[in-house]
Amino acid sequence: MPRFFKQSIDTDNIVIDGDDARHIGRSLRMKCGEEITVCCCGIDYNCKIKSFSEDSVYLELINSAPCAAEPDIDVTLFQAVPKLDKLEFIIQKAVELGVNRIVPVLSRRCISRPDEKDFAKKLGRLNKIAEGAAKQSGRGIIPEVMPIISYKNAVEQMKNLDCCVILYENGGKRFDEVSFDGKKSVGVVIGSEGGFDESEVELAVNAGVQSVWLGNRILRCETAPITALSILMFLTKNF
Repeated sequence: MPRFFKQSIDTDNIVIDGDDARHIGRSLRMKCGEEITVCCCGIDYNCKIKSFSEDSVYLELINSAPCAAEPDIDVTLFQAVPKLDKLEFIIQKAVELGVNRIVPVLSRRCISRPDEKDFAKKLGRLNKIAEGAAKQSGRGIIPEVMPIISYKNAVEQMKNLDCCVILYENGGKRFDEVSFDGKKSVGVVIGSEGGFDESEVELAVNAGVQSVWLGNRILRCETAPITALSILMFLTKNF
């Protein structure tokens, strides 16, 4: 069933406007009586099309329920910035796997080093990728890609989470040795192509972040977040 997102919803008067409305009528060629899902704040509203105007689709609510695809933990991916094509891939897959937000981080070994102004120009496209992935994977929210921040500022944000892990190829706990029981907000920190400097890992660990080791094989920066998020969702029973 096609899915569309709204920031707020009036259940007595559900209307899809703009590009989404034109997509429903012109691209999908949907007709009155057909059903779509409108997502708002993690709730799925199953609706039937009542009528069309030139730029709006008017819907009748059938029923609503919490989105079954949303995990019961709030996951933030802190991703040291790789090359743009890799970042786009990571965003797409991270959204499919259940993250709530992606925070691009400028760490010491990042090969790609955009400044805040240049990166801000790319945010619109990156958030469109997140939106498309959310629709495709049946999410109840659109995870947000945040503005780029320094590694030091990222560590400060990590302190506010219930639990945070950093992937480090030189050792740490096994992923299944980390306790996620009762944790509602979880951070996952992934390096760029060059990994993390030892001092950066030390800074994070001193802030309460747990160093996690995924084994002897060194994973690419676009493989590591997929692996880590998959393990996290499995361990927290969010599959």
